[in-house]
Amino acid sequence: MLVIRRRVGQGLRIGDDVEVTVSEVSGGSVKLAITAPRQTRIVRSEVAWTCDENRRAALALPPDRLAALLKPWRKARGGEVTEVR
Repeated sequence: MLVIRRRVGQGLRIGDDVEVTVSEVSGGSVKLAITAPRQTRIVRSEVAWTCDENRRAALALPPDRLAALLKPWRKARGGEVTEVR
């Protein structure tokens, strides 16, 4: 892990396309401004962790159980329920 100290208005670049700038520091909170191409996925670490955990839990379910859980969700959105792989 690389640790870099930055002050408000300072930033860093990640690769050629991503720039992160410290826009505000208040108490124990830091506000970051991120400039990146539209196709770059940017998500908070805790959100990514939760998504990964949910994906692992879903993959551990037998396919018929997963299909049963998804059926009401898909029906509410007007989608057809197809085979879960």
